[in-house]
Amino acid sequence: MGKPDIAFLGTGLMGAPMAANLLKAGYAVRVWNRTAEKARPLASSGAVICDHPLQAVASADVVITMVSDGAAVCDLLFELQVSKAMGSGSIFIDMSSIKPAQARDHAARLAGRDIDCLDAPVSGGTKGAKAATLAIMVGGAQSAFDRAKPVLEAMGRPVRVGEAGAGQLAKLANQAIVASTIGVVAEAMLLAEKGGAEPAALRKALKGGFADSIILQQHGERMTTGNFTPGGRSATQLKDIDNIVEEATTLSLSLPLTEQMQHRYRRLVSELDGGNCDHSSIYLELKDRNGLS
Repeated sequence: MGKPDIAFLGTGLMGAPMAANLLKAGYAVRVWNRTAEKARPLASSGAVICDHPLQAVASADVVITMVSDGAAVCDLLFELQVSKAMGSGSIFIDMSSIKPAQARDHAARLAGRDIDCLDAPVSGGTKGAKAATLAIMVGGAQSAFDRAKPVLEAMGRPVRVGEAGAGQLAKLANQAIVASTIGVVAEAMLLAEKGGAEPAALRKALKGGFADSIILQQHGERMTTGNFTPGGRSATQLKDIDNIVEEATTLSLSLPLTEQMQHRYRRLVSELDGGNCDHSSIYLELKDRNGLS
């Protein structure tokens, strides 16, 4: 049996390298992006560039979305009629970061059309997307996951964490850890820098210890070199934190560290114009709090 044909909708910072890795793995891929210029470079890798999402999904065995939020996914599926254009027995994989309730709603509505649905958000940023090393958290039926696993493995390391919506819940847990860790790494970097320690040497000294992390090594370097070119945008981080707090409220939970980071990212995005900077730019919000330029 040959490889499934894939439609990939959303080729921005993350989607473009993910689609490129599917092409490298030998899949036939048709791509669409709302801003067409972002999709065109994939043509040199063998992708078919489509002017409309319905053109991309026609006869596709697997449809993947990587867009901004749940509203954008819903618009593609039900306003632009992607769900009606998909064939019976096909698989829809949403790799965007959306609310768990939205993922469950999409799965229920697609089940009525005999379409399997997986929510499969990712972590790893643009670096992981390019290297095909993304952590992929998957919610949905085991049978659908088994069918889709080879496709997902072309982009990273997929793990099924439960039924519909569970992938998005896992992503919220991931983002809660990321937000709080970035916040404390920023504090550690500023403390070291102002106290006279050499930041690069500090990161080397901590490597392998309990305090070590990818965020310390990668984002700690960004903070001390001032490189805030987005791998993951602060506006997207804020959107995810808002979703975490909303989900926690529905579960009657208080998450004080996450709520503190929500206030800080909101300030970074709304007051300091940092929405399009990398989420490690929370360091700039911390410096501003301390009256440092």
